Amino acid sequence: MAVLLLVFFAAIMLRTDAEFSPLVDGWLGLLAMVLPVFVSVRALHRTRFRQRELVFAAAAVTSWAAGNIYFVLAAGFNVPLPYPSLADIGFLAFCPLMMAALVVLVGRKAREMAWPVALDGALGSVAAAAVLAVLLNPILGPVADRPASLATAVAVAYPLCDLLLVAAFVGVGASQGRSAGARWILLVLGLMTFAATDVTYALLELTDLYVVGTPLDMGWAIGLAFIAWWIDGSARSDRTRAVPALAIPAQAVPALATATALGVLILASEVEIPPLAVALASLTLVLAAVPLVFRQRIRLADMHRQAMTDELTGLPNRRALYAEVPARLAADQHRHSALLLLDLDKFKEVNDSLGHDVGDGLLRVVAGRLSEQLGEADLLTRLGGDEFAIHLAGCDVGKAESVAAKLRAALIEPFTLAGITLQASASIGIALYPEQGQDLTLLLRKADMAMYRAKSTRGGHHVYRDGDSHGDERLRTLAELRTALHEDQLLLHYQPKIDLSTGTVRGVEALVRWDHPVRGLLYPDAFLALVEEAGLMPAMTQIVFEKALDQAAIWQEQGRTLSVAVNLSASSLVDAELPDRIGDMVTVRGLVPSVLVLEITEDFLMADRDRAHAILTRLRAIGVRIAVDDFGTGYSSLAYLRDLPIDELKLDKSFVMPMADDPRATALVASTIDLAHSLGLRMVAEGVENSAAYADLAGYGCDAAQGFFMSRPVPAAELDAWLAKREPDATLIQPVAFP
Repeated sequence: MAVLLLVFFAAIMLRTDAEFSPLVDGWLGLLAMVLPVFVSVRALHRTRFRQRELVFAAAAVTSWAAGNIYFVLAAGFNVPLPYPSLADIGFLAFCPLMMAALVVLVGRKAREMAWPVALDGALGSVAAAAVLAVLLNPILGPVADRPASLATAVAVAYPLCDLLLVAAFVGVGASQGRSAGARWILLVLGLMTFAATDVTYALLELTDLYVVGTPLDMGWAIGLAFIAWWIDGSARSDRTRAVPALAIPAQAVPALATATALGVLILASEVEIPPLAVALASLTLVLAAVPLVFRQRIRLADMHRQAMTDELTGLPNRRALYAEVPARLAADQHRHSALLLLDLDKFKEVNDSLGHDVGDGLLRVVAGRLSEQLGEADLLTRLGGDEFAIHLAGCDVGKAESVAAKLRAALIEPFTLAGITLQASASIGIALYPEQGQDLTLLLRKADMAMYRAKSTRGGHHVYRDGDSHGDERLRTLAELRTALHEDQLLLHYQPKIDLSTGTVRGVEALVRWDHPVRGLLYPDAFLALVEEAGLMPAMTQIVFEKALDQAAIWQEQGRTLSVAVNLSASSLVDAELPDRIGDMVTVRGLVPSVLVLEITEDFLMADRDRAHAILTRLRAIGVRIAVDDFGTGYSSLAYLRDLPIDELKLDKSFVMPMADDPRATALVASTIDLAHSLGLRMVAEGVENSAAYADLAGYGCDAAQGFFMSRPVPAAELDAWLAKREPDATLIQPVAFP
């Protein structure tokens, strides 16, 4: 657009006459109108037409461009146009469409806008309208004296549209205050250029001074270009962080508006100006006095609003939920409604892996998407963290489940934040009023139970039933987990890895178990998700490392050199002190660092490649080996295998188990082994449960295997006994049964 405008400007400056030029006024003029339309439509396609203010703004740009194209083509073919013509429809439609865009823009922030800010917007708007009414008087006066007709109405509409637009965008800009972003400047420049060109053109036409082919003809093209630039930038708002514009001092708008209004009134005492301008200036002074009269009341209202608003998302907060929902329930005790509790899945991993800035950005975008799916009568609040509560008025169980499905669907589409693509999912619990609770506290408790049932079953959403008691069980389990960490109730079982070329045991994988005093031995599926959610993973990881390395030291004293593999979660890997701490633990026990193998999932490696590279490089620098666990089940990519410091791939059992019955699965396993070897990586197969799979993997050149065919995970003492029973020549492995 910039290059085209420069060419257009150069052509205008170099022309020698005022006649219609097919090249300058035709082709270049038309291209200068069409290109902003193209940019705007592409931006809308990027947002999938979800941002209504951009839809209205793009429609305004398209409407004006269409009117101008019609006008230029008629002039180019010497076709006389009546007044008004079809071109005037396109020109005049620009104003209401652009006004609609500004209204949507303000409406989105209306709930979070403080009274003083709203008053600033009104002051700026009315003061700007007063000044423009004075400037437009030479145009409006003669036109108003004409006989009433369609032509007169259209002639009056043009300057009035300019007055409304200028007043609107000045008011919106004033109401943005310190939150106005740099992109807002583009819209202001576009509308100011557009309105200034309109007014200048009208004044020149009024005095018969307008000449075709002057730089004034570029004004509309420049205005449309700025507006299209704003549309394009706003469409990328999810991808880039808005850069704040220069902060506007708090008293700047009231002071300028008051000074402007006084100037108009002083001018009215000296010369004749339109009554409309006097009325607008007087209204400006009245609005400027409102904060002085009601300052205390406004301050209290603003404090109340802030106390009820979540600072991060702008949604009502927990305090607002407890204030509004009981009133809504009491207003009509016989009316059915529903309380939905929504919790983002794996949000803690986003915070831990990518940082709180990305997590905060995700919450803001999630809040926006949820708001778009709800009606005006529905109440959406953020309770804190990644939890949201929604109260649906006049809602039965069918509608509640339909809304829950719609909310989850809105979150499925990927988010792009800080250059990283994320996909959010949510679990939603539903409690119904009055069937399942007569007050908010009980509804929240049952919605919480239903939400955790939805999370545990991965069903997406769940309506509370009388048998749901997962919430109580979860709290009890969490308390017992904290006790387990302090009272040494965690223990490790070890599963051997067999070298398929020699039959020897080169290493083991350490797997955590919980020796629960009442429920017996618990496997990770029963408690690991709760450990992660409660933020206990760093403490558990430390315990697992100490126990695994202690056992490795014992085996070393017994003359056995066995590597020990430990699984690491994404939250543990963001600990900047982890490499140093691991190095110290290995050194204290007199072990070589290569005895430790860290098993990491593909999800962590693919979420943030730069962070993964930095962390893994530090771990490799101290001699620790790195393995990719469950290879093939995540977002596999040859790029990360090439770029990241990895020693070993662990082929997931979902590939190994179907080998006996599926030739395609066999071919996939064989090619994956060849791929690993071509990259200089070892391949370990998990889930080997029969002799056929064992023999096939050995034949395909797989380096090592583990599975129930050789040994299930067992305590260290049982593993020692198993190792002692093995014959010196262990190339033919026989299963060993354990009770």
